[in-house]
Amino acid sequence: MTEMPQLKLSGIVLDAPDARELAAFYRRLLGWAVDQDGQEWVTLVSPGGGAGLSFQSNSAYVRPVWPAPPGAQQPMMHLDIAVQDLDAATAHAKAAGAVLAGYQPQVDVRVHLDPAGHPFCLFLAS
Repeated sequence: MTEMPQLKLSGIVLDAPDARELAAFYRRLLGWAVDQDGQEWVTLVSPGGGAGLSFQSNSAYVRPVWPAPPGAQQPMMHLDIAVQDLDAATAHAKAAGAVLAGYQPQVDVRVHLDPAGHPFCLFLAS
């Protein structure tokens, strides 16, 4: 058996019509610093280390639909963000530019959509 190579998740990349616009939203939401700032690519870094968030401009980007109707492409990923106060975090997300999704499948989670339509969940940290 071969030895497992060292692998480290360095980031998550979200496509958008405008990388800078979506990065600015997540910067307001999370308070993370910009590490790379290009016209087509922006990276935010977590102050606590670990994987960052990158944003890539994609002229062919199609806004996701959440929840997707039966038979349509289902969301392939979303971000989970732990919070201490769900109501305060929801108000903060809305002030940053998020939209509270019309469909909320769980009582202790709030699904939001970022400006490019990516769903993300705020949930109570345990």
